[in-house]
Amino acid sequence: MASAAGDPLLHGEGSGGVRRLGFLPSSIRLKTSVWSELGGAVGDLGTYIPIVLALSLASHLDLGTTLIFTALYNFTTGLLFGIPMPVQPMKSIAAVALSSAHLTIPQIMSAGLAVAAVLLFLGATGLMTFIYRLLPLPVVRGVQLSQGLSFAFTAVKYIRYVQDFSKSSSASTAVARPLLGLDGLVLALAALLFIILSTGSGDDEDIASDGTVRRRRSCSRVPAALIVFALGLLLCFVRDPSILRGLRFGPAPLRIVKITWDDFKIGFWEGAVPQLPLSVLNSVIAVCKLSSDLFPERAELSPARVSVSVGLMNFVGCWFGAMPCCHGAGGLAGQYRFGGRSGASVVFLAIGKLALGLVFGNSFVTILGQFPIGILGVMLLFSGIELAMASRDMGTKEESFVMLICAGVSLTGSSAALGFISGIVLYLLLRVRDVDYRGLVGRWGAGRRQTGNKVGEGGDEDA
Repeated sequence: MASAAGDPLLHGEGSGGVRRLGFLPSSIRLKTSVWSELGGAVGDLGTYIPIVLALSLASHLDLGTTLIFTALYNFTTGLLFGIPMPVQPMKSIAAVALSSAHLTIPQIMSAGLAVAAVLLFLGATGLMTFIYRLLPLPVVRGVQLSQGLSFAFTAVKYIRYVQDFSKSSSASTAVARPLLGLDGLVLALAALLFIILSTGSGDDEDIASDGTVRRRRSCSRVPAALIVFALGLLLCFVRDPSILRGLRFGPAPLRIVKITWDDFKIGFWEGAVPQLPLSVLNSVIAVCKLSSDLFPERAELSPARVSVSVGLMNFVGCWFGAMPCCHGAGGLAGQYRFGGRSGASVVFLAIGKLALGLVFGNSFVTILGQFPIGILGVMLLFSGIELAMASRDMGTKEESFVMLICAGVSLTGSSAALGFISGIVLYLLLRVRDVDYRGLVGRWGAGRRQTGNKVGEGGDEDA
């Protein structure tokens, strides 16, 4: 497995043979450089920020509480899994909450608790592991490809059109983004070119034709995503200096969300039911498969542990009004794409979220409201492409056929579950088509004749 950007810092021995931070758990020891892991830390914010910002503006989600709890999730998963395991909002629940159905906060939390209960059951009983081993690889790749392309399409909308996150986290207005300005098309394209020049196609090292590994170019050590994100934060204050007056220091007070039986019924049917297929396929199965692709030197993630992780996270946070969260293959791809190689990456992210949540609380939404959306689109674009590229290992035309049908149905039907079912049915039909029916009939006939001969011989002996 190729190493990430930068020189190894913490493998037990530092420069001059001095041991550095050897007391840290191996899961959060730096595998590359600090800057590389910091770059990976912000790699999935192109998905995280639009959803939590839209829910904060339109549904009055407490952003401060969500920041604090997702920070705790990030820290715990980084420590337990040892990879840049993402923590992202549950997208289907968010989409329903921001649609005409407009779920209330108790209904959103009810949906998260219902999904958490199902995933916790599937993980604790081992059923999730059974499902993971049973699914054919082309179908899993189809789900990954559809999610990656969906991210890429949304990213292009962010870059090209003005967004109104007070209504939705993904719906674009008909107004084209202005060419110039502090959130203009030129700024987004400049960020895009900078990331391409700094990170190339995302490969860690260049492999020569003779199999030798070439040294990386010096510019590839630049934490591109971190620089672009920091620029976006700086532009927030340049675009609207008055947001400083709207800041309120101190964390938001924790409150238990009161959920009625009617809230639970609406949340379950409107939010949990459409979210469950996406959580099973993308938040558990696709994440486990992608982690084995990106980190082949590590033991494969247990689908049961990942499923239980999602369940426990939401059983804690949803009672306090934190956005229902899960892991996601797109977030993992984005954090890997920008340099995340260990649990340290999401631990850094946890520290940043926790500091913002404790210092600014819910008032941080005034800052995010001015963040250049074109820059978020650029970061989301690279995350989506990295996820989609995981499907490039299909070795036969038949596997590619199943994968593309699954991805196509998922995209056009806007449903990962529909694409998944189509892929499974197609895969089974192709397996049925490959059955040698003549051989089966011949073996069945030969078996019948042998049985008849034995019966005849037995009758002769009795006579």
